[in-house]
Amino acid sequence: MLSQIAFVKTAFGTGLIALSLAASGCVANSPTAGLTFEKDQGSSENIGSLTRVVNANPRDPTGYNIRGSAYGRSGQFSSALSDFNTAISLNRRYHQAYANRGLIYRRTGNLNQALKDYNSAVQINPQYAEAYIGRGDVYREGKRLRSAVNDYDQAIQLGTTDPRAYHNRGLLYQQNRNHVQAIEDFSKAIALADKKPEPYNARGLSYLATNAQQNALDDFNTALKLDGKYAEAWTNQALVYEQRGQKKRAFKSFARAIALNPKYTPAREGMSRTR
Repeated sequence: MLSQIAFVKTAFGTGLIALSLAASGCVANSPTAGLTFEKDQGSSENIGSLTRVVNANPRDPTGYNIRGSAYGRSGQFSSALSDFNTAISLNRRYHQAYANRGLIYRRTGNLNQALKDYNSAVQINPQYAEAYIGRGDVYREGKRLRSAVNDYDQAIQLGTTDPRAYHNRGLLYQQNRNHVQAIEDFSKAIALADKKPEPYNARGLSYLATNAQQNALDDFNTALKLDGKYAEAWTNQALVYEQRGQKKRAFKSFARAIALNPKYTPAREGMSRTR
């Protein structure tokens, strides 16, 4: 049997809506969250290799599940759904395939079907932390925030080492202006994924909301070292400079953000303030 490959896509929620939020409570502006994925796992070469495995073992549901994950990473959602459907038809108790299919449904906006699949995964295997994290994301996008926190809590209680559980729960604490708890969760996410820029940026926002400017700046700088094309982090760095009265430096950072994302409103508004 092939080893299970977790299907993880989507980026951490990032960004600061407006400068006033620095005092009233910074929050991430994206409804989605999760670690970025390794693009080569969705490459045509990898899919081709997996197809040869599937053709050699057409009654093995694991091959379809893994290839479906690769299709999902490459954005070929219909092919991914087809493979997950086949995997489930071959094994009705394949909890990983239900969870992976649930992620595809969530990414394509079918939250009701996503919730059904995550429920199935949890019912089949109540110890499967990935399903709680995925279902928590569905609840979060559906504004069922208490249910989302409960699912992230459950995944953490099961001992997950997936940083999404801490990061996504941190986003909810941040949204409720519980920045102390948010910072703690983002720090745990960083410990599990220290090469990812998103939790540094998110933690920086909570530091900024609690007037810990230097900590915030350090986190935004780290995020930018890890990803120099991170427009939201450039914007947030600029906000710190703006608060310190360093308008020229702030303008340059806002401008970098606009160069990367011309439609990013907070950066455009920041440029107007610091021009």
